[in-house]
Amino acid sequence: MAVPVPHGVPTGPTARPVPPDLAQLLRAQLESVADEVEEEVRRQVPEYLRLADRDDRRNLRAGVVQALTLFVDHIADPRGRSDAIAATYYELGRGEALEGRSLDALQSALRVGGLHAWRLMGRTAEQLGLDSAVVSALGELAFRTVHEVAEAAAAGYAEARSHHTDELERRRKRLLDLLLGDGPVSLETVQDLAHGARWPVPRQVAVVALAAGPDQREEERPLVAAGALVDMESRPPRMLVPDPDGSGRFGGRAFALALRGRPAAIGPTVDVTEAARSLRWAGRALGLMGRGILPRQGVVRCADHLSTLLLHGDEPLLAHLQARVLAPLDTVSAGQRPRLAETLLAWLLSGSNVPDVAARLHIHPQTVRYRLRQLEKLFGDALHDPETRLDLILTLRAEALRESGAAHQ
Repeated sequence: MAVPVPHGVPTGPTARPVPPDLAQLLRAQLESVADEVEEEVRRQVPEYLRLADRDDRRNLRAGVVQALTLFVDHIADPRGRSDAIAATYYELGRGEALEGRSLDALQSALRVGGLHAWRLMGRTAEQLGLDSAVVSALGELAFRTVHEVAEAAAAGYAEARSHHTDELERRRKRLLDLLLGDGPVSLETVQDLAHGARWPVPRQVAVVALAAGPDQREEERPLVAAGALVDMESRPPRMLVPDPDGSGRFGGRAFALALRGRPAAIGPTVDVTEAARSLRWAGRALGLMGRGILPRQGVVRCADHLSTLLLHGDEPLLAHLQARVLAPLDTVSAGQRPRLAETLLAWLLSGSNVPDVAARLHIHPQTVRYRLRQLEKLFGDALHDPETRLDLILTLRAEALRESGAAHQ
């Protein structure tokens, strides 16, 4: 981010005549001018008015003196350029980035300081009776000086920012790997890594598993800005969001929009040291979304589908339970089985109320009674046993979810 050069101001050596002797005169005034420029900068730029650290104040003073020295050096040798002074402003720019501040304050100080220095030194030139061409040339040199130091500061800022961002990403990746790893996680270790990653440790988190898709790095930016830890290179891509139930940053439509339509599953909210558990359930929900057992599109919250996740927590065991509990239905024709299964589940869920079953299935009550007589013959007294009824509800519900998913493939 460089200070723009005013129209008509040269960025290379000026050809306008400036008496070299003027440099010696202005150099003698440099310290007093620096005092006034420093005071003006602190007065007009709030960030510098609030400087309390002695090193920061010393850096401000050094920057003012260096810029004024560069201006006077340009008068003494218009074709020269001080690499040492450019290096000073390069380091100033780096310092702003490493402190996590924007470059705006430094550039505002350069504009304010440059203008004020020009007024003070230009007044000296006028008092000496120098003609307007010389005064104009001094103005060009002043703008050139501000431009050079601003460019150096911007270059230092950009370099440090890039390096700092890369390092911050590495630290946050390490933190995310720790939180979502298989081993035990202590809060003390999390806090140590989080401090280096500049990530405020929340009390609770949730993990989001994302469906595979194109590499859309831009979709993670608002989420990272809101405090999420993101790893789009893992399979599946995943992100850890802080305090998911305590703010609107990761809820509702705004979150779905940030994902740009990519299907996602949000795991249960857990303590920060239990994040791996949230990831496990989010991953399972994402797998069920792919099979159509849970909605294929949008954002699915595990908290809204806990019974479905529980049913599919151990699918081989579920299949074994279904084979045992639903064995009587295997004796009927392929055409009858789904109708009887649907009627039996509706009957169990409605508290054995025939009119409710008829309304739920949009069929006549007599049809319900006919099917129930068939089910009584198949299952006998087991239909009235509480434990068997629970097993029937679980297995029939799982079967209905599976068939619904297959129908939407």
